[in-house]
Amino acid sequence: MMVTAIYITIAMVTVAALLNVYRLLKGPDAPDRVLALDTLYINAIALIVLLDISLGTRMYLESALLIAVMGFVGTVAMAKYLKRGSVIE
Repeated sequence: MMVTAIYITIAMVTVAALLNVYRLLKGPDAPDRVLALDTLYINAIALIVLLDISLGTRMYLESALLIAVMGFVGTVAMAKYLKRGSVIE
């Protein structure tokens, strides 16, 4: 039962990631694209954690943490760039 739930969840998160890629490519303006990129890295973290659970290992959790930190920094940098026109001021 648990394996089936994990596979269904992986499929649903993959569909969500594909929809985020569509929004990233076809977004009407830059803030929508930044939001799609932010949601895309959250979906990537979810897929890595689900892969880690399905394999029964803890090998991929560090990469999920690194993606989370880099995604947060990237989102903050893009928000500052869209607001001010430069990241460091």
